[in-house]
This record gives sequence, structure tokens and C-alpha cells, in this order.
Amino acid sequence: MLAVLGFATLGSFMLLVMRKHLSAFTAIMLTPIVAALVAGKGTKLGDMIMNGLDTVASTAALLLFAVLYFGLMMEAKLFDPISALIIRASKGDPVRIVVGTAVLSLLVALDGDGTTSYMIVCSAFLPIYRRLGMNPLILATLATMALGTISGTTPWGGAATRGISALHLDAGEYFVHMIGPMTLTSLAIVAVAYWLGLRERHKIDGEKLAAYKLEIASGEAIPTVKADWRMWFNAALTLLLMVLLILEVADLVVLFMVAFAVALLVNVRSIADQQELIKRQAANAVPVMILVLAAGVFTGIMTDAGMIKAMADAALAIVPDGWGTMVPLFTALLALPLGFFMSNDAYWFGVVPVLAESAGHYGIHANEIARAGAIGQILHSMGPTSAPLWVLLGLVKADLGDFQKTALRWGVPVSLAYIAFAVMTGAITVV
Repeated sequence: MLAVLGFATLGSFMLLVMRKHLSAFTAIMLTPIVAALVAGKGTKLGDMIMNGLDTVASTAALLLFAVLYFGLMMEAKLFDPISALIIRASKGDPVRIVVGTAVLSLLVALDGDGTTSYMIVCSAFLPIYRRLGMNPLILATLATMALGTISGTTPWGGAATRGISALHLDAGEYFVHMIGPMTLTSLAIVAVAYWLGLRERHKIDGEKLAAYKLEIASGEAIPTVKADWRMWFNAALTLLLMVLLILEVADLVVLFMVAFAVALLVNVRSIADQQELIKRQAANAVPVMILVLAAGVFTGIMTDAGMIKAMADAALAIVPDGWGTMVPLFTALLALPLGFFMSNDAYWFGVVPVLAESAGHYGIHANEIARAGAIGQILHSMGPTSAPLWVLLGLVKADLGDFQKTALRWGVPVSLAYIAFAVMTGAITVV
């Protein structure tokens, strides 16, 4: 009974979200409440909800301060010198321009917000692509792969945040083991960029290329950057933050809270201006933050009511005993098509908890399922359910079908490479 009710709840949630009958926030709150009432557990709803909220409170705080911090760094133009350096270093060479696109995309994806990342990359490179007649779909492909790899993996990005909150994980323990495969996948994206740049080099008109090289040599094509002491301070603070994060000196939420407070004090001295900056950046953080809290309600009810366990037991009944240790690998492979076609809310809150519960019966930690699920974010960023993608396509003025013909050709191999890197480095195990 509980298993059937659990699957019905997940199916209802996914249908309501994917058909857009309800927003993700209302659907993820209401469907488990209705299920609990049907199961006769209405008197325990309050306790189940509070238990769920307790498990996601730190994750919600982490997301808030991480987005605020990187948003402040963007407004402080921390990455502008990198953009200017990439343009100067390109010397008008299409190969260097495309590789520079990949590098900048990977860096700005650290802020966790897809729309912001795409706007920065397009602002820096789209004029160059149009000036030389380069294919803007290359820019779009690299930007989506970078976002899926970096923002989809980091614990302050929307996808991993959902997994961490839904599975009640420690963000630091989840992330440290993903740094290796994430770095290797980033290098794979740069390698793809190099190959695409070589192809573009042979297509571009020679006269256009020569004229643009002269503009770069004269400095006309390079944006002016004022590297004052604040910019150097921000760079040092961000580097220190990343080091402390990797060394696990303190909880991630503590590191980001302190770093944001310091950065705010240094970069924005007026209290009124500080309040305005927080209001602007909160617009990026609040929508996902309330989803995390709603996810706590969802998983709290589903877990305490016994539905997750009953569903996992039902799923295990049809899995051959000898295949149990392969669950993380199966999860990673399954994440590719599901990530492409499903919304993140439906996948992370509906599918992943069931897989994690099943894996737990074989002694596999939920961290591995979360890591395996995050690999599908590369294809999710290219799929029709990715909201920032529509912003990107609007910026480059491209059709979804045309984009996907180019993007999937490279996104699928890079995703498979990500799975291989995760297995090689032990982020997900195959025993």
C-alpha cells in the first residue's frame, strides 16, 4: 500500500510539474501532504515537516550566501580582467577565441546561476563571433556544457543543492570527491573547444580575420579594465575561499557567510548600497532556496511516512542480486536521458531518492547517488526543461532544434567521459 501510494505521489508530482499545472514549489509541498492524509498519518504531519526542514536548513543557507557572494564578485567585475586577457591572448585566432569561450564559461559558471553565466559569456564573446562570422552555436554549446559541469556539480548550484537537500547529505563530503572528475571534465570541454576552433579557423574569411587582428593589436577590441586594490583583494579572497573549501576547514555555509560579509564590507561601504545589492542578488537565490525548503517538506513526509523505504523495497524486488553494486553506474547512465527530458525538480525530488534508498540496501552511500545524478546536468542544460537555455538561445538568436543538433553531438560524449572520470577517481564506485 505504501509503495503504491509513494509511486502515485511521485508520478503526480512529476506530472503536475512537467505539465505546468502547478509550480514546483506548490506541487512539491502539496502532493506529499495529500499522500500522508490518504495514508492516515495526518496527525504526524507537523513533526514530519519539521524533521524534513531540519535536514535542509544548512543547505538552504549555503545556497543563499554562495549566490550572494558570487553575485557580488560579478558586480565587482572580478572576472573582467580575465575576459580582457582572453581577448588579448586570442590575437584574433579563432582557436584561441573558442578555447577562451570555454575557459570563461567554466569560470563564470561558479556563481551557480545559468542566466547570469550565459549573459556574461555572451557579452564578452558574442560580438567577436559575429564580427568574424563564427558559428554562435559553438558558443552556446560550450556555455551549456560548462554550466552543466560546474554549476551542476557544485553544492551551491541548483542541481546538486536539490540532491544534497533531498538526500540529507553533507555538502562538503559530497563535493570534495567530485572535484577530480569535475576538473577532468572541464579539461575535456576545453579539448572540444580546441577542436571546434580548428574547424572555425578554416571557415572564416581571411580579410575579416586580418582586420580583427589589427584591432586587437591596437587595443580597440579590448575592454578597459581598472584593476584597483579591491579587485586584487576579491581575487585573493575567492582563491582563499576555494582553498579552505577543499581543505574542509569549516562547513561550507560558514565559509561563504564569512566571505560574503568581508567582501560586502570591502566592496560596498554604504549601508544603503549594501541593502540594494542584497536585494538584487536575492532575486537569484530565493527561488531555489524556497524549493530547497519545500524539498525538506517533501522528503520529510515521504521518509517518515515510510513511503521511500516501501518504494525502494519494491524496486529491489526486480533487481538481480548480482547487480546491486552497479546502482551508482546505472544512476549515472540513467541521469543522461532523464536529465535531458525531465525538470530538475521532478528528477531530483522524484527519482533520485528512490535510487538512493535502493542503493543503501547494498551498503552504497547516498553521496554516490547524488554524484552520479549530477553528471546528467550537462545534458539537462541542453534540454527543453532548462529555463536558462531559452535565455541563451534568445541571446545568440538560435532555434532549439539547430542548437541541439550541435550541442548533443558533443554533450553526450563529454557526459560519458564524466561518468568514466567519476568511476576512475572513485567519486562513484563500481564493485
